[in-house]
Amino acid sequence: MDSRTDAAMPAADADVILGELGVLLLECGTSVTDVRGSLEQVSRRALPDLPVEFAILPEMVMVSRPGSASATTTVIGKGEALTFRQSARASRLVRDLEAGEVLLDAASARIAAIRATPRRLPGLQNVIGCALLSLSLAALFRCPWWAILLALVVGALVGALTLVMMRVRAAAAIAPFVSALVSTLLVGAVAGLLDLGAVPLFAVCAPIAILVPGALITNALLELTSTDIVTGASRLMYGLIMLAFMAAGVYSGAALTGLRIDSASAALVGEAVRLADDRGGWEALPPVWAAWLAVLVLAIGIGLAFGSGFRLTVVCVVVMTGTYAVLALFSQVVGSIVATGVAAAVLFVAARVLERVMLAVPATVSFQPAFLLLVPGTIGLVALASFDAQALVSAPMMFLSLCIGTKVGALLADLGRITRSTLTLRWVRPARMGEM
Repeated sequence: MDSRTDAAMPAADADVILGELGVLLLECGTSVTDVRGSLEQVSRRALPDLPVEFAILPEMVMVSRPGSASATTTVIGKGEALTFRQSARASRLVRDLEAGEVLLDAASARIAAIRATPRRLPGLQNVIGCALLSLSLAALFRCPWWAILLALVVGALVGALTLVMMRVRAAAAIAPFVSALVSTLLVGAVAGLLDLGAVPLFAVCAPIAILVPGALITNALLELTSTDIVTGASRLMYGLIMLAFMAAGVYSGAALTGLRIDSASAALVGEAVRLADDRGGWEALPPVWAAWLAVLVLAIGIGLAFGSGFRLTVVCVVVMTGTYAVLALFSQVVGSIVATGVAAAVLFVAARVLERVMLAVPATVSFQPAFLLLVPGTIGLVALASFDAQALVSAPMMFLSLCIGTKVGALLADLGRITRSTLTLRWVRPARMGEM
């Protein structure tokens, strides 16, 4: 621990650094509740004699001092989502500041270094990651072999299309609709050309799963339960609008091509293992054991799409394999809705333990990849597009189960003194992509 103190640091400079730190955490996808908690802990450690208050909005941090005549310091974010590697470094910086191992006056240089973290060929990594993610989800939910191959191609096209559209501010607003429309048109055209009949759910959803704002909506619900009403409500509304845009794209593409979705196909992990297979050739389903290989490919795809780097990708493989095992086991015993909450609680505590043992692997990063298995965003998407009343009822229950499981996991972690900080829930790139 550094023996120096920040006592001699000008208050205005300290406020700016605290604001920059808060904005960095917001760009990592951290909820405003956890940003406020982290900033309060850092300020108590660095400036014990100067009480500070924080007001946090999704892209803005305001720092003020009670009883002081000085103006409130406002720092506005750039709106750029950070990679998993950058998020890991940001979480490490916060822990170092909370422990007093880094002084507040040195944080600005660390923040600048985090933002300047290089990433090789980000566009190519993103496209390949989206393709692998789409292929693995189609295989994980046991779509026929033709659908798995098609998901690989369409997923790459959707990744490239989204990457191009996100570079133009006006086009970024409609990227979810356009991506969903193009994906559905391609799947519907192939299904019609080959006369395949009704197609599995994930033949349509796998290529666009990376865009579905499931984790964003769950994060909003968690903020609402933490009384951060304004930010929680705004995030929830944004997520629902994105979901509606995507549903409109799926519905439009299905109407133009005559695409029909097979109601008997798997929508959740627990349902995939129960699918029967009496077909052969390209219409056959992959064997059940292939799901474990699909989880491995899914973790690699996430690592490429979100810029994890090798070490965090290995962590992602371990975390997602464990998550799949818990979901597959408990879904058979207590059903998919309860199993989602159980898996969230178990994974939450495991992420805290991993953070405690391996300081370079923050819980925020190790927890997030599992959201593609935990969050049933595609249920809501297809329910809106197909007007499936049962799915419309199931989707809110699944989200609530996930929120309750996460809250229970946080309570268990805090009672066990596993870590000092509260785990943050984030969807990389809320402005670029959502989650399933």
